[in-house]
Amino acid sequence: MSNDVPETGFTGVAAVLFGLIFLLIAWDLVEDFSHGTGGLHVTLELAVLLLAACGGALLVRRAYVARASLRALQRDLEQVRGDSMRWRQDSRALIEGLSLAIQHQFEEWKLTAAESEVALLLLKGLSLKEIAALRATSERTVREQARSVYRKADLGGRSALSAWFLEDLLLAPAP
Repeated sequence: MSNDVPETGFTGVAAVLFGLIFLLIAWDLVEDFSHGTGGLHVTLELAVLLLAACGGALLVRRAYVARASLRALQRDLEQVRGDSMRWRQDSRALIEGLSLAIQHQFEEWKLTAAESEVALLLLKGLSLKEIAALRATSERTVREQARSVYRKADLGGRSALSAWFLEDLLLAPAP
């Protein structure tokens, strides 16, 4: 975990320990006063008592800040999740339309079902090795199917295949 959000479990235990130290020293001071002990011994115990109180207070504050930071991060995460879900819902029709357009183009190129699947996985950015593993086939078979896709589409390779579909989707820069 980062320094911005300390681990609250450890901080809580340390604060309790500081509180226990504070109580034990306070009890010892009461005993010392009832026996008439004074001087340097009592002064040192008072200093340790104040240090324990300050340390405990700092740890309690740190735990409070950590919890507040964690709550803020959780709120931000929920906001991002909501935004992402809305984007997916708003874009669903566009994505479905794009999928249909890609499939239509694969049909125009007369790709087989296997070639269409390989081409789609290539568009998604998977490597030949990853495609072979997904399709439970050899990498050599996938390489040959990819070559067949490029040949049927009259394209030079993977980059040209991606560019063919992206070219019309991307807006030209404003003059």
